[in-house]
Amino acid sequence: ADNLSEALKKLKITSTDSTADSLEGCLDCLLQALAQNNMETSEKIQKSGVLQVFASLLTPQSSCTAKVANIIAEVARNEFMRNPCVDAGLIPPLVQLLNCKDQEVLLQTGRALGNICYDSHEGRNAVDHAGGAHIVVDHLRSLCSKTDPASEKLLTVFCGMLMNYSNENDTLQSQLINMGVIPTLVKLLGIHCQNAALTEMCLVAFGNLAELESSKEQFAYTNIAEELVKLFKKQIEHDKKEMIFEVLAPLAENDVIKLQLVEAGLVECLLEIVQKTVDSDKEDDIAELKTASDLMVLLLLGDESMQKLFEGGKGSVFQRVLSWIPSNSHQLQLAGALAIANFARNDGNCIHMVDNGIVQKLMDLLDRHVEDGNVTVQHAALSALRNLAIPVVNKAKMLSAGVAEAVLKFLRSEMPPVQFKLLGTLRMLIDAQAEAAEQLGKNVKLVERLVEWCEAKDHAGVMGESNRLLSALIRHSKSKDVIRTIVQSGGIKHLVTMATSEHVIMQNEALVALALIAALELVTAEKDLENAQLVQILHRLLSDDRSAPEIKYNSMVLICALIGSEPLQKEVQSMAFLEVISKLRSHENKTVAQQASLTEQRLAVES
Repeated sequence: ADNLSEALKKLKITSTDSTADSLEGCLDCLLQALAQNNMETSEKIQKSGVLQVFASLLTPQSSCTAKVANIIAEVARNEFMRNPCVDAGLIPPLVQLLNCKDQEVLLQTGRALGNICYDSHEGRNAVDHAGGAHIVVDHLRSLCSKTDPASEKLLTVFCGMLMNYSNENDTLQSQLINMGVIPTLVKLLGIHCQNAALTEMCLVAFGNLAELESSKEQFAYTNIAEELVKLFKKQIEHDKKEMIFEVLAPLAENDVIKLQLVEAGLVECLLEIVQKTVDSDKEDDIAELKTASDLMVLLLLGDESMQKLFEGGKGSVFQRVLSWIPSNSHQLQLAGALAIANFARNDGNCIHMVDNGIVQKLMDLLDRHVEDGNVTVQHAALSALRNLAIPVVNKAKMLSAGVAEAVLKFLRSEMPPVQFKLLGTLRMLIDAQAEAAEQLGKNVKLVERLVEWCEAKDHAGVMGESNRLLSALIRHSKSKDVIRTIVQSGGIKHLVTMATSEHVIMQNEALVALALIAALELVTAEKDLENAQLVQILHRLLSDDRSAPEIKYNSMVLICALIGSEPLQKEVQSMAFLEVISKLRSHENKTVAQQASLTEQRLAVES
């Protein structure tokens, strides 16, 4: 301790005019003290005011420069020392030293700047202001192809410095991307893949940059996919695989990179991991299984990558994913169902899958999750069934396979995501399927649950889907029994409210359903239509210039049907409809104009 105090005193007094030898001795003493107790020594260095002295010692000509930079690097390992280093004016001279040729000086300077930037806003700003990043990126470029140990060590330090400089800072990350750091880092990874420390630095830097959208476009122009897959295949340790996964996940959000990863053979690696880890209960294996299967699902979100892996339904990858559905692992069941939902994104794939028995597999899976089931698996399996039900030719096949009954088992679910998918699946299934729509529309339990969900104000998606299914049951069945069931369950007011939705498609569906109610069961629904103020709403829709042509058309069709009811006709007469409708006779849309003339005649006759 005495030696340290002595050295600090000496440094302050003699820094300007002492000989190099006496300085060296003082600096060695400091380094020794830092090696023994870094924190305590750093505090003493700060209190002594020596940091300001260091600024004058950081000159390219001095033989002590590397040692001074080393001392700064060591003290900056402590969080409390980073701002004092900035305040002592150490950043500009350190950045200047990045231009010198001496490898030891470069190494210690890179360490010092990297440590000062670590989690320090002030440190990063100062380095940015002094233009340090640019010089380091240039060094990376020029050193990139050198594989001697000294160059690799320097490259590792510079990568680490850039990582600390830009970590969790979008502005500085964008700056590095604009400097073209990405192609250089990818090249580094390819050349130095045998060097564990440098590889790790590159991976952390990628993970840092890959979250930014602009970086993904740059990555797509490199052979990053190939390099990462090559590196991944060599890994045995869980932590190393995990590091690569952390870069792959954000990159795989880009469709171009998805395809590159598929072409580079990532899928085979993922399937292998799944196979190795599926029966293990080790924590690392469970984590790897989840990451690998999640990434697999992500790759299938790209249209081209998905179609490449589907291979007309004959692909080995598609077959392997199918085998996940009956597995005992919830994670694999989930990934399998999500993968099917992703494969089911075009009619051709959906038709092929339904013809090849996928529906039964999904229904068996749902069956395993009816009582206290896993909500994410339920949601995923319902998503897959909903997508499969979109092509017209699949609907009847799926209905006769018993999909509607399988889905109805989840009517009791209190989970909005499950409710939402259940509703969507039923709506897809009954589209233009009169018999099924009638059967479901007469199911009192279902209709009552729909009416209840039409009031789920906290869950707009569930509310919207419930309304749409109520309307669909009427539109596709055109059945008096269905209308009566909906009236008795209190569904009319929701259809009237739906006619005022902000979505034209929903408004339209509501108006068509209401017109069918008025045509088929007006007397039964009369009271509810009156209480829900349907006539006033129609007047508003017809008066509003913003209403779409089809809304105006269907509102007039509905008015014509409503005047078959005495109380509703009185309401129509009391509201000056003729005035609004006569204006619509000159509407730019021919169909609207024609319907306005017909409606006007009907109203004139009735009055």
